[in-house]
Amino acid sequence: MLTAEQLKTELSQFNGTENYYKHSLGFSYTDGINFLAENAECYWLLNAIGSYQHKLRLNPMLRDFQLWLLVVGNNHEFIKPEARNMAVLTCWEDTPVLGVKPAVSQQIPFTDFPMSEIKIYLENKVLLLPDER
Repeated sequence: MLTAEQLKTELSQFNGTENYYKHSLGFSYTDGINFLAENAECYWLLNAIGSYQHKLRLNPMLRDFQLWLLVVGNNHEFIKPEARNMAVLTCWEDTPVLGVKPAVSQQIPFTDFPMSEIKIYLENKVLLLPDER
């Protein structure tokens, strides 16, 4: 597994994608997401996002675009897991704002995800890094 700094550096190189990978839960994902899943050993993150799609696609505000944010530890201004050694995965219609409730908030009891935070978009059934847009 890459360190947080190595992963951040490598992920910054992805802009656009050459390949799309099919996920069994009905969405596709890009080269950047594939790199993230392999090198941060976090295929579970793709599975977690996919597990909410049946419910979220019923909401017209989330059908075409979702912003997913994984926060590890207490590093975010207002999105915090229940305990310090945990993470929280949230889904938003747009940029997270204090006082606005996310569409999804899932506590992750344990993770060795190397970064303190990662933002991922699901746009038209394609999971991608923000710079791959």
